[in-house]
Amino acid sequence: MQDARVAITPLPSIDRGKQVMHALADYVDRAALKAGDRLPTERELMAALSVGRSTIREALGRFEALGVTETRKGSGTYLLKPISAGTIHMPLSFDAAELRDALLQTLEVRRGIEAEASMVAARRRTRADIGTIEEKLDEMERVHLAKGTSGPEDLAFHLAIYDATHNPLFRQFLEQMRGLFERFWDHPFDRIDFARRSFPYHRELFDAIVAQDAELARAKTLEILRVVEEDIVEMSK
Repeated sequence: MQDARVAITPLPSIDRGKQVMHALADYVDRAALKAGDRLPTERELMAALSVGRSTIREALGRFEALGVTETRKGSGTYLLKPISAGTIHMPLSFDAAELRDALLQTLEVRRGIEAEASMVAARRRTRADIGTIEEKLDEMERVHLAKGTSGPEDLAFHLAIYDATHNPLFRQFLEQMRGLFERFWDHPFDRIDFARRSFPYHRELFDAIVAQDAELARAKTLEILRVVEEDIVEMSK
């Protein structure tokens, strides 16, 4: 007899972008494509995989972030390095039974990477980088003031800082951890005010990067993460 107390676990939602990545990596492997070879066009991929243009572009964007492909305007997307389904993604995971523990563990990783990225970005940022970071920050502030919180906008701001390092490994590493972060950082503890107190420091971090003050950029990054850690501890009681 079936135990009514045991719930059936829902099936996970399908990540179509990830499916396209694996299908394309498998194609590259089977076709023995080499660095410099051109990939099928967006239209060809849409027809072959029966998905929309936005999904194709999302998958190609992930490949480009990982340093696997390069898009040349008016020419197409080219392979930079050979890949296979087994090499495009190194899933990161852990077995944290409690949300609090999971958040604190991911925060430990973020602290080291983001502090260093902020310092490097402050040293190497260009005028174009400043424009991009400010655009993401303005959008983050707009959403924050309207809703009292920000999610994807906050990530976009930090990604822009990673890009300003001009070291592709920063963004590649974040892309590897992205799913792990998003899994645990989506409105923790059902509180839309989570990490709200860290909001003003983002503008101060931007100002430090503009001023090319690497130490101040590092300090502001650590201040943001300190506030986040305090919220985790306080809201998990």
